[in-house]
Amino acid sequence: MSRAQLQHKSEQLSQLLLDELNPEGFWSGELSSSALAVAVAVAALHFHDADRHAPQIQLGLEWLQQQVNADGSFGDTVDSPGNVSTSLLVYAALNLYPANRAVCALQSKTEKWLLIQGIDVRSEEIIQVILTHYKNDYTFSVPILTLCGLCGVPGPKAFQFIPQLPYELALLPRKFYRFLKLSVVSYAIPALVAVGIVVYKKKRTNWFWRAIRHFSIQPALKRLERMMPASGGFLEAIPLTAFVSLSLINAGFRDHPVVTKGISFLKNTQRSDGGWAIDVDLSTWVTTLSVKALRQQADGVLSAPQKRMLVQHLLDCQTRAVHPFNGSQPGGWGWTSFPGSVPDGDDTPGAMLALMQLDHRVESLSAVVVACRWLKDLQNSDGGFPTFSRGWGKLPFDQSCCDLTGHCVLALAMALNRCQSRLTASERAGIQTMLNRAINYLEHRQQADGSWLPLWFGNQRQANHANPVYGTARVACYLSDALCQNELNGALKDKLAVMISKARSYLVVVQNADGSWGGDGGIPGSIEETALAVSALAGKKTYRQACTKAMAWLHDYEQAFGLTAAPIGLYFASLWYHEKLYPVTCYLEAVNRLLLDEPG
Repeated sequence: MSRAQLQHKSEQLSQLLLDELNPEGFWSGELSSSALAVAVAVAALHFHDADRHAPQIQLGLEWLQQQVNADGSFGDTVDSPGNVSTSLLVYAALNLYPANRAVCALQSKTEKWLLIQGIDVRSEEIIQVILTHYKNDYTFSVPILTLCGLCGVPGPKAFQFIPQLPYELALLPRKFYRFLKLSVVSYAIPALVAVGIVVYKKKRTNWFWRAIRHFSIQPALKRLERMMPASGGFLEAIPLTAFVSLSLINAGFRDHPVVTKGISFLKNTQRSDGGWAIDVDLSTWVTTLSVKALRQQADGVLSAPQKRMLVQHLLDCQTRAVHPFNGSQPGGWGWTSFPGSVPDGDDTPGAMLALMQLDHRVESLSAVVVACRWLKDLQNSDGGFPTFSRGWGKLPFDQSCCDLTGHCVLALAMALNRCQSRLTASERAGIQTMLNRAINYLEHRQQADGSWLPLWFGNQRQANHANPVYGTARVACYLSDALCQNELNGALKDKLAVMISKARSYLVVVQNADGSWGGDGGIPGSIEETALAVSALAGKKTYRQACTKAMAWLHDYEQAFGLTAAPIGLYFASLWYHEKLYPVTCYLEAVNRLLLDEPG
């Protein structure tokens, strides 16, 4: 593309982005609907009151009938191949409607697909299959098996084979959680409690543990109630809230406030076509991605009132008190403006960067300084940054990860530059130490081929679902931008330059022959992955040919299919989604980075 073509494309994509601004002045996005979310929500509504919720249940069942894959399976998105977990959950939910002929026909089709996969829904062996698949992570396996058992799959003895979640441990102070080596991830404590209680109620165990767990139920329910946000949705997540609700209903707590609010949340979040997404929205995340994508064009694209509204919205979303869900200190940002959001190590640096790009007033810079302190409390002993909680190291989704750490490196490096007058000498030294440790972490985690592996983004076409292209492109961009910050010392800059060079070499090697990038070499390309790789390579003449091929592919792909989102997001243990705004933000960022590389 010539400079004029790039500028035209930037203007076109920027306008598409502006058209998506909501009346409140920020971006909301739109997550893909999920068969898993629909199945679990339908089951929760059925157990609560099948007659009263009949309209919502019927809409959900019709959605499942319309979205089933040709082979009878269900994937996490309508663009995903079938997987055992989602298909099994749908089968179990359909088992609640034996008198509905259309539902029975669908269920039979799904049962046949599961049987081809070696899953006999009438055999207790399915329990071991699911446990083996998720290994020592019970975050998803035990809730899946619990729903199946409550729906009569595989039979009345199912609960004798389902592991007991130690919900009584949730009564201990949060500071001890990291030492307990719990078999669920840090953000799934509501499931630990609710699913643990119903398994206790349904399962025969020895008298000693039954006595302890019996007296733990009411205190655990009180803790659960304190964790529940005003919206009624734990983490604003439909599956988590539905699992909690249906578990408590079947444990004898149908009228508990957690259930009442949870069921209301489920009804309020159902879409007009009967579907549910896995989460309400990612408004903070897609807002910060949009600001990042605009880059140097932001002043020309956004009006002064629009920038003020965006800044104020981000300031309003920063946590001001200890968070009731996980005890996080004030200063971070979560992924959405809804009350169930929990501050995390990716949205916090994203919001920091957006504020520093849009605003230079004291209020915004002060918010960034507070966020630096929040990140200091989050950083792990290995130098990396986890998502939600420091020190939870047993399960992968609680450990430090490269993409979040790279994001934090950029935010901290820019804060050193932009917030100097707001930082004490001690705070500046502390941030330098944080940066040194984080960069060392990334240096040690860079693979031999130059790639980095991300945590929250994958590729469903990969055998192991990893996405080194996403991780490498993201981290390389973060580090390249950090390299431009004046406060980094020479030794750190030299280290970053070596890491970035290795990462770019990897990306060039795994580019597809057609010019696109998928999750790794030989994986069909997507707009998101291709555009992100271009962003990582932009700015170097060495890679101009690779970028030119990629931009030609992006043009042709858009002409053929539009700005189609790919299932690239990864939620909980293994649950795919796509987001409407990802193709636009990724593509726009690539174009704007290339514009900086083109001579005027």
